[in-house]
Amino acid sequence: QVHLVESGGGSVLAGGSLSLSCAGWVYTSTSYYMGWFRQAPGKEREGVASIDSDGRTKYADSVKGRFSISQDSATKTLYLQMNSLKPEDTAMYYCAGDRGWSPSLRGVDYNNWGQGTQVTVSS
Repeated sequence: QVHLVESGGGSVLAGGSLSLSCAGWVYTSTSYYMGWFRQAPGKEREGVASIDSDGRTKYADSVKGRFSISQDSATKTLYLQMNSLKPEDTAMYYCAGDRGWSPSLRGVDYNNWGQGTQVTVSS
């Protein structure tokens, strides 16, 4: 069973940066995709960024040019570098992963989820 653990959340002023990490992904030789999602209070979960085992990426329009997803296959760690943060980026951030092809921003495509890490951006 996959056990994903996020870290790196915190509080930052608008315009600042944070880097999130997600450890625990175990699939290396098969095709897979991983993603970052977020959910703010009272709002639906939103796919933020995704990457697959071939390195292809996909981003939500709201974060393009500001966020960058990457992975380290040696340490089996997923990253999300968040720059130029805005108050509307405030949310609980979750990493997720599953076997398959192509990056996906749809939550229903994932069966393995972490517990989340809080990101708070103040103005």
